[in-house]
Amino acid sequence: MTTHSVADAKKRLPELIDRALEGEESSSRVMARPVVELEAIPRHAKPVAPADLDWLAARCVGRKLPDEDAGTFVSRMRDEDER
Repeated sequence: MTTHSVADAKKRLPELIDRALEGEESSSRVMARPVVELEAIPRHAKPVAPADLDWLAARCVGRKLPDEDAGTFVSRMRDEDER
């Protein structure tokens, strides 16, 4: 991880972003104290495997999943509030 003053990081931000996208992390400091870290956000999340879903289902004991999707649920709750 490289460390830069905030003023230096401000001047070099495009370069630091390019380096972060290549995997290098950097931090900026104010009076020698690190205050900000710059790192790339991962592009792809790890896919959910069937074994992961089985593990989750085994731990949802006594809980029934709703029969409706989230959008329908929110709409229904909103409509009930308006009554």
